[in-house]
Amino acid sequence: MKKLQFKKEIKASSQKVYETMLGLKDKSTYEFWTSAFNPTSTFEGSWEKGSKIHFVGLDENGKKGGMVSEIVAHQPAKFVSIRHYGFLDGDKEITTGEQVEKWAGGHENYSFEENNGNTTVTVDLDSIEEYLDYFNNTYPAAMDKLKQISEH
Repeated sequence: MKKLQFKKEIKASSQKVYETMLGLKDKSTYEFWTSAFNPTSTFEGSWEKGSKIHFVGLDENGKKGGMVSEIVAHQPAKFVSIRHYGFLDGDKEITTGEQVEKWAGGHENYSFEENNGNTTVTVDLDSIEEYLDYFNNTYPAAMDKLKQISEH
C-alpha cells in the first residue's frame, strides 16, 4: 500500500472543523464534503472509538456499496483513525477474499491542529496502486469542500 497525505488550512476552530468533517451536529456537513467522492456519500454507525462504521454510497445502478470500517482512535478535535477492513455489497458485508486482502489494515487518519483560530486538517491515507490517481484527484476537491462548509 502507498501512503498519501492531504492538508488544508481552514479559517475555523479545530472543534468546528472536526464537527463539520464528521457530521457530528449535522450529518449533511459530512455528506457535503464527501460528495466529491460520491454524490450519495454518507455514513452509518458511530464515530466512537471501537465502533463499526459503514461509509456508503449508491453506484450508477442505485445499488448500495462502500467500506466496512472501525474507529480505532478518537480524540475529539485532535485525531481520528479509521481502519478499513471490508466492503459492502448491497447490505452484505464482505470481510474476506482477494479484494479485501489488498486493503486489509488500511487506515485513514484525520488530524486537526489549531493555531490562532485557523486549523490545519491533515488526512493520511493508505491506498492501493489502482486508486492512487483517483484519491490524488478527488481528495483535494473534497478538502476544498470541507474548507468551504467549515468557514461558512
